[in-house]
Amino acid sequence: MSFFEDTLLAVKSAAGTVCKKTGRVVDMSKLKLTAAEITKEIDSRYEALGRLVYDSRKAGTDIDGLIEECTRSIDALYTRLDEVNNRIARMKDKKYCETCGAIIDKNALFCSRCGSRINLHNENTSAAGETE
Repeated sequence: MSFFEDTLLAVKSAAGTVCKKTGRVVDMSKLKLTAAEITKEIDSRYEALGRLVYDSRKAGTDIDGLIEECTRSIDALYTRLDEVNNRIARMKDKKYCETCGAIIDKNALFCSRCGSRINLHNENTSAAGETE
């Protein structure tokens, strides 16, 4: 091969690597934005739940059904947030502590931040949701 062909191959290879890394950065940014949006929605639902409880106590009404519905919706949001955080951790080749939210080494058995035992299912969570 000539010098020109070698240089062209090197440039193509470098461009491919840059494109892959850029794609990873974009994907990571999207996931972080999604996590922030879910967290904001959780905060909003907590606020609404608190307002609902306060208003019902003030009025003396029974709203157990509404409280249960709000609680389930918050739990569902936490489940989604855990999924997103696990995907972020996998992209970083790490694990996510479900107790405190820390990103930790993938081989860790305990969280270095809170000391919780790391769930083995944490690293093997469904990869089916990874395609977006």
